[in-house]
Amino acid sequence: MTSPIRVAVSGAAGQIAYSMLFRIASGAVFGKDRQVQLQLLEIPPAMGALEGVVMELNDCAFPLLSDVVVTDNPEVAFDGTSWAWLVGSKPRGPGMERSDLIQANGPIFVGQGNALNKGADDLRVMVVGNPCNTNCLIAMSNSDVPNDRFSAMMRLDQNRSQSMLASKAGVPVSQVTNMAIWGNHSNNQYPDFENALIAGKPAADVINDQAWLQGDFISSIQNRGAAVIKARGASSAASAAHAALEHVISLESTTPANDWFSAAICSDGQYGVDPGLIFGYPVRSDGKGGHSVVDGLTMSDFAKQKFDAVHDELRQERDVVKDLLK
Repeated sequence: MTSPIRVAVSGAAGQIAYSMLFRIASGAVFGKDRQVQLQLLEIPPAMGALEGVVMELNDCAFPLLSDVVVTDNPEVAFDGTSWAWLVGSKPRGPGMERSDLIQANGPIFVGQGNALNKGADDLRVMVVGNPCNTNCLIAMSNSDVPNDRFSAMMRLDQNRSQSMLASKAGVPVSQVTNMAIWGNHSNNQYPDFENALIAGKPAADVINDQAWLQGDFISSIQNRGAAVIKARGASSAASAAHAALEHVISLESTTPANDWFSAAICSDGQYGVDPGLIFGYPVRSDGKGGHSVVDGLTMSDFAKQKFDAVHDELRQERDVVKDLLK
């Protein structure tokens, strides 16, 4: 058996991490022949709750869980890690605007970005904590880790979109492929039904309801998080955790030639996006640590308008935190 892979998780006592950690420890992400060492990061007030999570991990007696490190110091948490999952972030409070939330989280991700330099040579970083695109941008800017090692999660939006299209078409969700989420994990994201396929056919041909696709479908995906909060009195946790795991599994695996997955990565200018922005793209992975943006996708005037709007939103978010970027 190879040496354990070190995996750091911030916000490790939170609900999303609680739904993730046991599956990581079971081998569901890195395989049944790879031991895992979890390095769990929390803020000091949550350390007691985190100790309870560790008790439960120990009580599961996972054969693949080699060790658990618990700390409130990012440099300890990220030391020697091959994957850092930045799940923890400050939640939006009453009366807070999105710009307020971005500014409140900025210093957290500056510090974590600096600490990521303690990671292993193959370190890769995935940001879940919202606003995840701009939090990822801040961490990346304050780290010496190569830009192509950073990503932010769009997979929850992809999963939501695939499920909704499948339901509308009356087919199993496995038949919905090639689902791209462009831009930002926000209510301005663009879920691209024009390039999506259902059983190998264009989704718009199968559903044949342009008004629904351009209207209720997009707005429902953009506002799904708020709908979950309204229904259950708390934000998405299990579905977000599942999406985070799938995000990493997709980056660790070879993507089928006829499909892609959605992830926010550092733009190199693809599709006219400002270089350096963390932007949601359709992505393929080579399964060896490399990934690339799917090129050549077409957009109607309607799609381009949605694309441009979310591009502008991410530019504005970058401007809010420009003093934190190196």
